[in-house]
Amino acid sequence: MKNNLKRSTAAVSAAAMAAVMTAASGSFTSTAETEMTVFPYTIEGEDMNDAALWDKIYTDEFPGFSGKGFTYITGSPVSFNITVPEDGMYQVSARCVQILDKGGRQQTISVNGVEYSLTVPYYDKWTDVDMGVIRLKKGTNEIAFLNKYGYLAIDTVTVKEAVFPDVTQADSVPCDPKATAETKALMKYLHSVYGKNIISGQQEIYGGGHVVQTTIRYDKEKDICIDSDGNEYTIDRESTGTDKDGNMFYWHCTGEDGRIYTYDEQNRSYKYDYYDQEFDWIADLTGKYPAIRGFDFMNYNPLYGWDDGTTQRIIDWVKNRGGIATACWHINLPTDFENYTPGDAVDWSVCSYKPNKQFKIANAVKEGTKENEYLNLAIEDLAEQFKILQDNNVPVMFRPFHEAEGNPSTTSDPVDGSGAWFWWSQDGANDYKELWKYLYDQLTNKYNLHNIIWENNLYAWSDASGEWYPGDDYVDIVGWDKYDTQYNRHDGLTSGPNEDCNSNIYWAINGYTNCKKMNAITENSTIPSISNLLTEKASWLYFCTWYDNGQDNFISGDNFNDPDKVKEMYQSDYCITLDKLPNNLYSSEEILPKWGDANCNGEVRLNDAVLVMQAIGNPDVYGINGTDKSHITEKGIKNGDVSGNGDGLTNMDALAIQKYLIGLIDKLPETEQ
Repeated sequence: MKNNLKRSTAAVSAAAMAAVMTAASGSFTSTAETEMTVFPYTIEGEDMNDAALWDKIYTDEFPGFSGKGFTYITGSPVSFNITVPEDGMYQVSARCVQILDKGGRQQTISVNGVEYSLTVPYYDKWTDVDMGVIRLKKGTNEIAFLNKYGYLAIDTVTVKEAVFPDVTQADSVPCDPKATAETKALMKYLHSVYGKNIISGQQEIYGGGHVVQTTIRYDKEKDICIDSDGNEYTIDRESTGTDKDGNMFYWHCTGEDGRIYTYDEQNRSYKYDYYDQEFDWIADLTGKYPAIRGFDFMNYNPLYGWDDGTTQRIIDWVKNRGGIATACWHINLPTDFENYTPGDAVDWSVCSYKPNKQFKIANAVKEGTKENEYLNLAIEDLAEQFKILQDNNVPVMFRPFHEAEGNPSTTSDPVDGSGAWFWWSQDGANDYKELWKYLYDQLTNKYNLHNIIWENNLYAWSDASGEWYPGDDYVDIVGWDKYDTQYNRHDGLTSGPNEDCNSNIYWAINGYTNCKKMNAITENSTIPSISNLLTEKASWLYFCTWYDNGQDNFISGDNFNDPDKVKEMYQSDYCITLDKLPNNLYSSEEILPKWGDANCNGEVRLNDAVLVMQAIGNPDVYGINGTDKSHITEKGIKNGDVSGNGDGLTNMDALAIQKYLIGLIDKLPETEQ
């Protein structure tokens, strides 16, 4: 998490979008505003509203245009209207000439007043340019080309229904060929739900946690720890301390539930760190816990490191709660690195993860340098924790060196790191990728750690943003961090939490890897709404809301998340919560069918029986290749074959599910009596 960030989501990577969208083409179709537009729809540039007719750009002629000529954006916006029957995604392309800037020129499209920007390369001949995928609302929509930077010649504009690639073709095995069985099983499960569901996640607070004061005190005369209700607590007799007045006390005591309490010298009573605050808040609101819990290895470092229990909490979440763990690494540098001796302990207040020009990233991967010595010490501390996890058969989705690139570059070099938020990306994309590969090599090859699913964190400011990607051999999941404001949105609303699903970012990031990697919202303020996710086809693998810090309460603050929408998400069939994770999540064995769960949402309900009957009665719509988005799948057919005959899907399977739901049979599949 980075506070006070300039996180614009308006920019769209045209080249990345082009890599994953089909090329635009189509016939000329004229419709009235009150009629539904027929797609593909093409309009002559000179026929747009407020468009001037040009047949050359001053003295330069550009033969080959259609119609009477073209329009040239120099002043007022030019626009046209599209009318659609329901909300949906559409691809826009324009036949253009751009001769003003050989380095490319930024152009801006407005859709119902919401702006999207992209860079159009230099073209001195008419060229079809992918202008990106946009969302149109039910009814009439205005699409406009603005003269923000302008000077774009437009012959024609074509709009067609967007066609999206099959994201389920992403890799389903870890990039580490020696990955543990549990890591492979987790990766396989993630892939099995990718494109079909979104997994819920929540980041826990790190360090000291949320501090809760209690009434527990140490009674010296009775030599007991006791609270105001008379409950006694077990004293850790090896944790003796003395306060400033010379009074003896014990640092720790323990309750019957195993919770450890720490003595607070200022209040002369005991307190505890409440790491479950956000999770219990979600459970109280929705009746569900998130499936993914976010952790941070920040406190394991060679500077001021202390064991805040992160590793043990990961083990507990995975082994005892059956959840999934993800972790970042806010690894710090000493602020005065020049005068720091590697291995020395320093106070946390003189450390930072912000850019530090005393530390050269290129040196960090070069043996014999001070930077390399420090980095190796940090990796050693980190490896010790991952070894504990690996010994306990616990895999982790690990997101080191996160939020690569930061803000867009402030110079003419788009990948020089001048917009970096963190030290690890301050020297540009090339050094960043070498740093990533060095960490991968150290953990996997030197320390033999193979319980890691590697998550790389990218942005999509421009075509160049993909240059921060380390490569397919070093990455399993590509993440993006969603921190939106109410002013930077594309859902047509002007107030309330920004529930955008940011599909333009999703498809741009997909383009960086040619859809070979799963994509996730690895941090977020506002959770995207289900309607936005489904309408815009943004198949994010999971979201992970950042923790409450008292000032920015990302999950419990209604300025970031509407409680009703949080409840809607967590209770929906589309969202995977902790209770929906399979019991054998980390087993290398094939995941067994969830008998009766024909719609594969993790539960058995009446709508499963309905889907079975629909798939049989109307296979063109609800069958395995049906046109309806809720059609049955191969897995659904396997789950739904429960009548006991093993004869494929029949109406008897629907009947068996109904009998199970009303208690006539106690298990599925139904067996003959």
